[in-house]
Amino acid sequence: MPVVTRKLRDPDINPCMLESDASTRCMDENNYDRERCSTYFLKYKNCRKFWNSVMIQRRQNGVKPSMPTAAERNEILRAMGKMPY
Repeated sequence: MPVVTRKLRDPDINPCMLESDASTRCMDENNYDRERCSTYFLKYKNCRKFWNSVMIQRRQNGVKPSMPTAAERNEILRAMGKMPY
């Protein structure tokens, strides 16, 4: 498996892997009709936007690593009580 693919499939690096997989699966099931999968694309976009803002804030505060690990992300989402995206 190529390095880039391995990184994208790593849950510690890619916080929106579930949303990405859901949008890909929707495209496969709907014969690549983008209109039918627009909700999946929107959810993925909102996920990326949310975690990008978290990453920027952590970087500004000097927290390393700038992207929280999968366990930290689960803890953040649990503390929020609901999905922010």
